[in-house]
Amino acid sequence: MLLAALAREGRASYTELAEKVGLSVSAVHQRVRRLEQRGLITGYRATLDPKLLGLPLTAFVSITPIGVQSEDPPALLAHLPAIEECHSVAGQESYILKVRVPSPDALEELLREIRATAQVSTRTTVVLSTSYEGRPPV
Repeated sequence: MLLAALAREGRASYTELAEKVGLSVSAVHQRVRRLEQRGLITGYRATLDPKLLGLPLTAFVSITPIGVQSEDPPALLAHLPAIEECHSVAGQESYILKVRVPSPDALEELLREIRATAQVSTRTTVVLSTSYEGRPPV
């Protein structure tokens, strides 16, 4: 219950969390500290609105190495800030990238750069709308 409350609102004070989970403030403080020490809580971050940042276009880019792959595509592509996530997957593709860009032209340029840098083929799915994302797992 405490993890769920923190996952939904990471900026909540210990007092607010204590009220939500029915514990004392000191008990909440101790439990949060233990959760951090055990590695269950790995950090706290702000959630940014990509549209207001000028990145309204989201796409998923599946990549497959061409020929014999000598280097790791995620390492080769890590310098590209438009790539928000990189997932190793089972199936025809090797990785799926979540990217955010300002325009279709920017997506086209990013795809060219991904292909040239990592020596991969790509398959792209453009997101039309998002019902929800970034939901906490608890």
